[in-house]
Parts: sequence; C-alpha cells; structure tokens
Amino acid sequence: MSKFRIAFAVLAFALMFSCLCVADQQPASAGTQIPSPGSNTLVTPASADAQTARKVTAYMLPPDLYKKTHDKSWIDFRLQLISFVYGLVVLWIILRWKFGAKYRDWAQRTSGRRFVQALIFSPLLLLTIGVLTLPLDIYSETIEKKYGISVQAWGSWSLDWIKAQLISIVIFTILIWILYIVIRRSPRRWWFYFWLVSLPILLFVFFISPWVIAPLFNKFEPLQQKEPKLTAALEQMVQRAGEDIPPERMFWMGAAEKTNALNAYVTGMGSSKRIVVFDTTIAKMNAQQIVFVAGHEMGHYVLYHVYKLLGFFDLVFLLFFYLGYRLIGWVLARWGANWAIRGLDDWASLPALILLLSVFTFLSNPALNAFSRHYEHQADQYGLEVTHGLTPDSNQVAAQSFQILGEVDLADPDPNPMDIFLFYSHPSIPDRIQFCLTYDPWAKGETGEFVK
Repeated sequence: MSKFRIAFAVLAFALMFSCLCVADQQPASAGTQIPSPGSNTLVTPASADAQTARKVTAYMLPPDLYKKTHDKSWIDFRLQLISFVYGLVVLWIILRWKFGAKYRDWAQRTSGRRFVQALIFSPLLLLTIGVLTLPLDIYSETIEKKYGISVQAWGSWSLDWIKAQLISIVIFTILIWILYIVIRRSPRRWWFYFWLVSLPILLFVFFISPWVIAPLFNKFEPLQQKEPKLTAALEQMVQRAGEDIPPERMFWMGAAEKTNALNAYVTGMGSSKRIVVFDTTIAKMNAQQIVFVAGHEMGHYVLYHVYKLLGFFDLVFLLFFYLGYRLIGWVLARWGANWAIRGLDDWASLPALILLLSVFTFLSNPALNAFSRHYEHQADQYGLEVTHGLTPDSNQVAAQSFQILGEVDLADPDPNPMDIFLFYSHPSIPDRIQFCLTYDPWAKGETGEFVK
C-alpha cells in the first residue's frame, strides 16, 4: 500500500525495519554439534514441491520472463515517483480545502480536553489521507495481480487495508497527541523533546509487532510441526551464529493465499525475536537454500544491523524534525491564513508538517537506501560465511537462492540505475549472485570476515 496511507509518514521508517528481509521489495538442542567444514546438512527439498536445484553462473532469464521483469520494474519505478507526487497533492488538497481546520473545529466543539480532541481529529485526518490515496493503492495491487505476484482476493485485500488503517490510527493518534502537547509546552524545543519521547513508543511497537501486529495479516504456525527437518537445519545455522532462537521461535507463515512472493526473515528483539519462513519459500527452495536465506537474516542481528539502522534512522528523524521546526514557521506565515491554520500548536497544522517531512524523506532516499544496501551486502556475506561448511558448495547454494527469488519475485536483470539510486534498499539480484559466486576467502587459506 502507499507510503502516504500512514499520515505521519516519516515516523513509519522506524517500523520499516521491524523485519529486515532478504527479498528486494525483507539455543540449539542439547547435543547438536556444529558440523566441521566439509560436512553437510540436509540436501532434500524443504517441500516435495520444491524446484530442483540447478547450477547458476549468472542471473539469467528466458526472453519472455526477462521482458516481464523489465516491464514490471519500469512500472514500479514510475509508480514510486507518482506515489510521492500524488501524496503531496493529497496533502495540498487537504490544506487547500481546509479539511484539517474543519476537523479541528469539530474536535474543539466536542470537548475542551486535548486528548479527546486528538481522538476525534487524528482518525479523521488519517482516514482522509487513507481514502484519498486508496485509488493509488488499488492500482498498485492491480499491477501485482497482473504480474502474478499477488493472488489475494479483493475482499481479503480490503480487510487488510482496513486493518492497516486501524493500526495506523491507534499508533499515530497517540504520537500526534504527544506531539501537540510538546509543541504547546516547548515551542522552541518541541522537535527534540518529541523525538526523545517517540523513541520508546516506536521501540515498543517494534518489540510487540511479531506477537500483536503480524498475526493480524498472516497465519503463523510452529515450523517444527510443519517442517521438522528444515527446523533442524536452521538450528545448526543458528547455533553456529551464536544466537539464541530455539525451535519454539521458528515459524511457518501462510503466505500462499495472498502472494507468490518468496521470503524468510528474522524479526523482533529480545524474547520476541524469531525466524519466519514463508510457505511459498518452502515450496520453491530446498532446505539448504532456505538456510542461506535465514543466515542472511541472522547476519542482521549478529552484526547489529537492526540496532545500527534504528539508531541511524532515529538520528535522521531528529534532523527531519529540526528542519521541520526551522521551516514550518515560514510555511505557516506564508500560507497558514489561507489554510485557516492559527499557529503551529493548532491541530490543523499537522498536514503542513507532514508535507515538509515527506519532502525531506524523499530527498534523503538515496542516502538512506545506500546505507541500507551496504548492510544488506554485509548480510549476504555473513550468510555465505555462516553456511560455509554446513552445506556443500555453499556459494552455489546462495546463488541458486537469489536466482529463485529473482525469478519468482520478478527482479529486473538490468535495473534502471536511477531506480537503484532512489529506491533500492537491497543490492540488485545480478550483483548479489555475482558476489555469491566470487566470494571465496577460504580458497586462499583465509577465513571469513564475520564468521571465523
């Protein structure tokens, strides 16, 4: 769905890393021994329907599939640019037609209590943005269906859209209420104090998401019950990585009723940390390939990417809020009267602030995504190192994993450089496969950089 479905768009970045997945779009049992180099784990498919592994020398597609991936890549690229402009237009319409001022008046006539006003104003504004951006969401889903990525029925999709709106309303109503408390109490330092107060709230959402939010959209079952052999293979990898994710926190996710896309990911933190494998991935990959994908995800935790990225984006938020503080006064002085905004501490100023933060977010996309691509590359390297010795020819297994991901998720073999620059949070599939095939420090008598 559109980024602008959630009104306070910039804050959504903190939630974006609640699961760092390998796909482009994301203690072991007592007595289990870590295999020595040269030994292997399971070579059987994770599912009887998994496709047969074939040797990969580069990311190559047949002509018809190449055209399909290239066409979809161009559509997605244009759609992301359109989404940004469309989102700004939506915010301008809300300001021009004074929706924020009308919702403010309704809220203030209903109650003099600020919290009650927030309970009225915030849902109305968020739903207005959601409804106005719904046509773009529907078009995006139509493209996913046309190209065979989404298989979700429209009724189910609509229910998920409603759930997403409700979750957004709950989270952002609280944040908006806090924002305007801080603005009223500290007009010159609100940008810092709100940033400070919002951090624990977002971390709390990050922590509870695997338990509370994710099950609202997909079905999860213990992986050990569905795929005991795959669970055992993942246990070996987890033990070698030195992480504490027992089989009880490894889950099968029912994705096939909604999508054909493949993925496996590690999410959560502390006691909520878990490994999740899509049923579509189990159907298309063998156990070795899935272990590499999970090894990539494990790398995000072992190398502290999750915490580094959260810290980095927290600092970016602070910069955005400061820039918003510096510019919002000028914006309101220039257009505030036309929009019936009485001042920064007026609820109706929120769409203008969101508009500024949305522009900051878009302009910072190249730097933010470059930072993400660097860590994704490191996670690829970690996946290769942690599976070296656990599976025969682990480099080839990794390359096969990306080949399958690319074919099913329609990754462009020749992506537009501007698309990569602006929107790619992961390296391209051709680059990832090339790295998997050429990274081999062990051939020189050396050890891995991250896994010794």
